[in-house]
Order: sequence, then structure tokens, then C-alpha cells
Amino acid sequence: MQKINFIDFYGSFTIEKPENVSGLYFPLASEAGLKSSITPNLGGDAKLDQESFLLEPVSSENLHNNRSTRNFWFAPEKGRAYSAAGASASQEAFKFSENQDESSLSAGFMWQTMTRTSKQFQISTSVTSFIPRNDNVEIMYITIENQAEKPQIFTPYAAIPIYGRSADNIRDHRNVTSMLHRTDTDEKGVYVCPTMSFDEKGHRKNSRIYYCLGCTGAGENPVSFYPSVEDFIGEGGTYTLPRAVFEQYPGNPAFAKAEGKEAMGAFRFSPVTLSPGEKKDFILLFGIDENRADIDKIYQKYNSEEKIKAALSDTKTYWQNQVAVSFHTDSKDFDSLMKWVSFQPFLRRLFGCSFLPHHDYGRGGRGWRDLWQDCLSLLLLNPDDVGAMIEKNYGGVRMDGTNATIIGQGDGNFIADRNGIARVWMDHALWPFMTTKLYINQTGDVEILNRPVSYFKDAQAMRGTDTDSLWSQEQGNMQLTESGEEYKGSILEHLLIQHLTAFYEVGEHNIFRLRGADWNDALDMAPERGESVAFTCAYAGNLLELAETIRLLESRSGCSDVCLSEEIQILLNQDSDIFDNPDRKREILSEYASLCRHSVSGKRIPIPLSSLSLNLVQKANWLIDFLRKQEWLSGPEGEGWFNSYYDNHGRRVEGFFESQVRMMLTGQVFAIMSGVAEENQIKKITKSADKYLYQKETGGYRLNTDFKELKFDMGRMFGFAYGEKENGAVFSHMTVMYANALYRRGFVKEGYKALKTLADTALDFDTSHIYPGIPEYFRLDGRGMYQYLTGAASWFLMTMITEVFGVRGEAGDLLLYPKLLACQFDEKGTASISVPFAGKNFVIIYENQENKDFGSYIMEKAFCDGRELTRNDDSSVLLSRKMIDALPGDTHEILIKLK
Repeated sequence: MQKINFIDFYGSFTIEKPENVSGLYFPLASEAGLKSSITPNLGGDAKLDQESFLLEPVSSENLHNNRSTRNFWFAPEKGRAYSAAGASASQEAFKFSENQDESSLSAGFMWQTMTRTSKQFQISTSVTSFIPRNDNVEIMYITIENQAEKPQIFTPYAAIPIYGRSADNIRDHRNVTSMLHRTDTDEKGVYVCPTMSFDEKGHRKNSRIYYCLGCTGAGENPVSFYPSVEDFIGEGGTYTLPRAVFEQYPGNPAFAKAEGKEAMGAFRFSPVTLSPGEKKDFILLFGIDENRADIDKIYQKYNSEEKIKAALSDTKTYWQNQVAVSFHTDSKDFDSLMKWVSFQPFLRRLFGCSFLPHHDYGRGGRGWRDLWQDCLSLLLLNPDDVGAMIEKNYGGVRMDGTNATIIGQGDGNFIADRNGIARVWMDHALWPFMTTKLYINQTGDVEILNRPVSYFKDAQAMRGTDTDSLWSQEQGNMQLTESGEEYKGSILEHLLIQHLTAFYEVGEHNIFRLRGADWNDALDMAPERGESVAFTCAYAGNLLELAETIRLLESRSGCSDVCLSEEIQILLNQDSDIFDNPDRKREILSEYASLCRHSVSGKRIPIPLSSLSLNLVQKANWLIDFLRKQEWLSGPEGEGWFNSYYDNHGRRVEGFFESQVRMMLTGQVFAIMSGVAEENQIKKITKSADKYLYQKETGGYRLNTDFKELKFDMGRMFGFAYGEKENGAVFSHMTVMYANALYRRGFVKEGYKALKTLADTALDFDTSHIYPGIPEYFRLDGRGMYQYLTGAASWFLMTMITEVFGVRGEAGDLLLYPKLLACQFDEKGTASISVPFAGKNFVIIYENQENKDFGSYIMEKAFCDGRELTRNDDSSVLLSRKMIDALPGDTHEILIKLK
């Protein structure tokens, strides 16, 4: 039985013999761009981007296949050698036996230390790996200690296989591209500068240098070099049995070269004699840069034990400070897990949705949803500059309500799809408002809705069903008016276009069309007749909340009107008879899309904010009533839930069939969250979800029941084995949104059950087999899959802060309305959270001495820095923005006594 042991306040942890568990890897990264994954045996890879991999790209299967790991060897004599990575032929052979090394891994935010003890060699080694926060260099800091009772002599060897090219070249001219390598050495290490980036569509001259440098902790240089793989492993040798080490090849002197071969960052140090208990340390620096002068600066910056330890301390402190929230509950392990959940959004920002072993798809970057959902956590932890980020992101919206799907580096950088008509996800218009609403609540900056932003323009037209033959790349990617000027509309206008065009794009059942897919990317085979009830519910909720936000804008701004593009008038139709007519809706949408197919008039019309709000409420209420009547399913034993989809044959996907029950979680989440589901319906939904979807042992609520069918009229998800990914796995993102929806509607115990089962499974290492954090999903046997890079983390964090601990903004004010259960308080009846808000840091302590559940306690008293606060109906406390701004200093304590 293995267990994660947390060792400090920041969630740092240890685990014994981690190499005995398959698939473990850890992320390392810098703000400058270098991204690495590293395993207990120092496998994994390192890269700047898709075109620039320092170490060979790896997928999850490579983690146990590849022998070309980072390595550091100690050879006492010919024929014998010890790997500090545990990656030698003999150490591999000794696994799972009494001769296996004793090993332990310690890790924290962006650092890993692997220690090994060998009875055979009577030594102990440690390898600490990290990437300094502002440099593109990965550092290995290696120590060896003699544990024998007599002196021992070892010859040390560094061994870093340098891949040095694009990930595409793994299966595209791998051997040919090695011929482009120009490898040379100096007294510090090995440098590889390929002559070009090989691409038959167009070769490009290369200037990037891939390097590996080394020295002892005292600054002593290597004495000889093995700059190619052939030099190092020797004829017939392997990475785990390199002849240069085992036969002690003399190697090449400094300034030797190797051209046209696979490169190797390998070199030998002078033999070291260690007395009993004596230690010796070594430093490896490997990275990517544009010129030798900058590489030399890196070397000078990190070429001693003192410099390395200072850099490691700085790295730890920097990333620890990024996670500005902490929790105190009944479980210290859960509190530590939340540190990692809070850190995961930072990893998503750095890695995008690619560049970790399970995430072996795409070419880096993030998707449209990611832009908005990753902002959720930033708004809660570090809201500075998020407003500007949000504004730039709206620049990806087209005038027809769709959006760019190819996203470049930096904020607001959207790229035209030159490969034809792009896929349209019908949920994409939903997320921007959710994020913007949180921004307004956290900051009070409702005026963001009035800020002008351009629209994205490319060849895609008519909501992705046609192309604009008049557009060319030379015209740029900004929407133009008929007179050729850039058109800008307010963010409110962007939001209205996104939601209103979705309202009119319906299928034969008057439900919003599924198009290319929704949140569930694997529902990608119903473009003609597929419909998404789940996200029709979500849009209904958004329309109501957008209407409420418009009323807030009117009250705060002092303006009664807003100027909108004249084309939008057709979408503001208030004839409710049209709402019941799918054909007429589609005609209106087609008419609007035609008006902005190529250019727009540029003319604006004033519309009263009050009538605009009423217009949205009318549409939302119609949707809610319609959905309740048409999509509710009732079971024979008091069950009930909402149908989530229609397939490409126009058939309802869920329900009670002769041989099986079909249920999906997605439709329930958004029916509850949006307010479509009434209270009595929520009770039936939770009962049904517990009966058909819940499995405690594997993480909780599955995404769907087993349809036992390859539904080629719905999506690729049904081709996956049941329990994998979107087909019936416990998909963390949707489970957390289910919990969030339940908390919002007051179903606290049910929401807590969903969150706790996820967390418990993640922390149960024997089941999940993952380092701390929330994975993308738990498969059928409970193993966590696709670690770190999941939007579930942002939603989990948001739910814990704003719902469970009840700390949330309301139009810039701070509302405290906890929904904690008795079991979440410690043995003293205390639960607390530390969180930033409005430029201040708050420590909020809840005391529940009578051990009552939410719904049973009231707020007896509340204090801020000892000063009593006014309570609202004994259930909440509101601190106005004015009051917060007037608080002196940075950190403040709020104590709330529950009774």
C-alpha cells in the first residue's frame, strides 16, 4: 500500500518507490516558455513549443518504453556503474526484488527531488530537478554520498539525450533530420544547432541552440565529452547499458565536434574519492536559447552549489506565492490537495492543452473555452490585468456569433482557419459571459460592458455553413464596415450577438442545434439533426443573468440607453409566436447572418437598457417553460431527469428503453444551474443520478450510463470503451459543475457528496495512482487520467471559495454566506479560508461550536479585525467596497460565529 504524505503548508509531498507505479510524471515550467515533464526515473521531455523539443517528445506509452531518459552515472570500475536515475539495465532487472534500490520522491510546485540508496554500491544519491521561473533552462542538481565504511572512488558521467527539433520529426524524417545537427563542445558542455527546421512545405533556417552544460558544485568542468549517441552508447550498447560508462571510454576533448548524428549531452568528470559519509555534488544545465553569449550567462548564473540552492529557493517561493488561497477544514490532506487544485490553472496557462504525456495532441495553445475558464481562477487568486485579458478575448467573436478557434500566443491573438469551413461548437458563446459576470462581481467594474472591442473576421460566414468569397487575408482579421473601416462594438453587444444568434439556431425540436459539438467534444457526429438540450438550458440561465447584469449597468452607469449595431434589431424580435416556430427562427438567423456576411453598415441605434433586459427575460422564460414541458423524463419508480440531447436521426437520446436506462449527467448539470429544474425536479434528478451514475469507488458520478451501442449518429465518445474519457468515465469537470449547480440551488449535502468523492478518490493513491491534483477523469477502475491540465480545477476552486466557504463578490462588494457542513469543521469546530479580495488579503474564520449543518445554523456574530459587522437576516455578511477600501494594511481577519 502506497500513500502520498504531505510535508508542509504548501502541499509538498513525498512517496516511497514511485517508480513501481506506472504512468507517474510531474510538470516543470518557467514563465519564459520552457516546459518539461519528468518521471521518477527522470524520463519525460522538455520543450519550448511544437517546433522546439530539447528532449525527445513522449506520450504516456513512452514512459515505460523509452530508455533515453535524463541520467547521471557513477562508475566505480570497468563493468560496474550506478544510475542516479535508476535507469540502468541492472537496476531495471532488480525491480520488485529485495535488491531494488530504496527510493523516495519529494516534490512541490515546479520542483522534484528523487533520492536513491543502493546496498550493492553502498551509496545514496539525490537528483533535484527544477526550472528557474524566468529562464529557459532545466537544472539537475545531483549529490552522491558514500555510505560505506571505507573510501570509494567513482567516475561521474552526465547523459542527456538531445533531440533538438520539431515533434513532427518523430515520424517524419527522424533520421534525415539528425543529419541537420551541428554539434560541438567547449570546456563546459555540448551545443547542438541544427542547420534548419525541416518541413517539406518549406524549410526554414534555424538559429536555436539546444545545449547541455555541467560542472561540479565547486565549479569544476567536465574532462571529456561524448557529443553523439553513437559516441556514448557504443556499438551494440543502449542507454541503460552505455559502453562509454561501463567500459570507461576516454571520450573526446573539449571543442570536439559531431555532425549529422543524433546528439548527446554526455560528458565525464574527473574521478572523485569519497570518504565514509562524504558527499559530492554536480550540476547539469540543459535548455534552449538563440545564442552562445546568452547560454554563457545562464552558466555563470547557476554554476555553483550556492547559486543552485538560491535559485531553487526562489523558484519554490515564487510559485508558492502564486497560490494565494488556502483552506483549513477537518482534513489536512484535503487542504493540501486544494493547494494543488489551486495550482493547476497556472499549469494550464503555461502548458495549454498539450505538452504533457497524456496530452499528446494539438500543437500547444489553448482552446476557446480554456481562455475563459482559466480566467475564473485568476479572478479569484490574482485579478490584476484580468479585465484587459477579458477585453482582448472578446476580439475572437465574429459578428455572426461564432468565434475563432485557432488561438495564437498571447492575449487576443486569433488566427484565421485557412483549411476551409471551421468546426462550430454550440456552447462557445456561453463561457465568455460566465467569466465576465464573475469579473463584474469580483471587481464591481460593470462598465466593462461598455468598452469597445473589434470583431474577428475570416472567410467563415453564415455561422460556419458557408464562406465569404469576398474576404482575403490581405483585408486582415478585423470586421470592417461597408466603408472599409474597422468596426467595434461594446462587449455588451458581443454578448447579445452570441446569445441571440444561439437562441435562433434551433433544430426540429426547437432546441439549440448541436452543430460540431458542445462542451463534450466527443459528440461530434450529429451536425445535421443533433440538438443539445443541456446547453439550451445553460443559455436560458445566461439570458436571465445577462438581463440582471444589464439592469446593474443601468443603475451604476447612469445611462438609460445603449447603442448597438443596426443589424442586431432583427434578433431582438419580441413576437412570442415566433419562439414556437423553428422554421421562422432559422429564417431570422439566416437573415441576420446574411447582413454581416462580409461587412456591416457601421450604423448604430440607441436601445433602452430596460427594454433590452426585458427582451432577454422574455426569451429566457419562454425557454425555461418550454424545456420543463418538453424535455422532462419520468421513471416508473419516482425517478426523473432532463433529456440532454437529440441524435442525428432526430431521436431523443435518454430515457427508459426496453432493455436499458440511458442517462447523461450533462443535461442535469445545466438544468439545475440555470434554474430550469424546479426544486422537486432536482430531488428526483439527484435520486436518479445516485441510482444510475454514481460509483463511489471510482470517483463518483459518471458522465453517462452504458449505452451498449456504437452511436455513429451521436459522436466518437461511443467508440471509446465504457469508462474511458467521455464515455462513462467520472469526468471531473462535469462532476464539479454538478456540485457547483447543487450548491447554488441549496442542495448542499448533495453537492458536497460530489466534491468529496472526487477528492477522496484523488487522495486514495492505491486507486488513483496519481500525484496530488484533480485529473481530467477517473476511468472504470478508478485510475486518474490526463493529470493537471483540466478546467475542472478552476471550477473546483471557484466552488470551494464562492459556494462552500461562501466568499464571493457581489458587484464589487464582498458577500460571506457559508454552506459548510458540520463534518467540514475541525475538532475545535473551526473552518477557515485565506483568500485575496479587492487588493486585500482576508483570513475568514467560521466557528461552529454546536457542530451544526448548513441550514441549521445562523450567524450569531461577525467581526472584522475585532470590529462587529452587521449581519443580513442572520445568514450572511456584506462588506461594501467602500468599507474594504478604507481598511488599513493588507491582511485582515474576519471571524464569524455560527449558532
